[in-house]
Amino acid sequence: MRARVQEIVFDCADPAVLVRFWAGLLGGDPVDRSPDWSYVDPPEFVRIAFQRVPEGKAVKNRVHLDLEVPDPARAAEEALSWGAEPVGRLVTDEQGSFQVVRDPEGNEFCFVSG
Repeated sequence: MRARVQEIVFDCADPAVLVRFWAGLLGGDPVDRSPDWSYVDPPEFVRIAFQRVPEGKAVKNRVHLDLEVPDPARAAEEALSWGAEPVGRLVTDEQGSFQVVRDPEGNEFCFVSG
């Protein structure tokens, strides 16, 4: 049996806020199915969903998304206007560059190039 990824789900406190943040980054229209569940279908990507949970985020993500962009520093700066927060500094090596960023609820992801 082979499985196919249907969607990636983030646990969160406010699905309506996060779906709009991620729709801004990835494209697509935010959908609020209920106060506890929102999602976006970004173009050429799997659905990203947001599920309300009672507990807050306590530690670093064990899995994160790497989002390919032409300029990670510029992408991180633009994401600030949607509520993102950069983590550390831009890292550049022979493979390219990346910038770790947190979404409005603290979920880490990276803008990458190279």
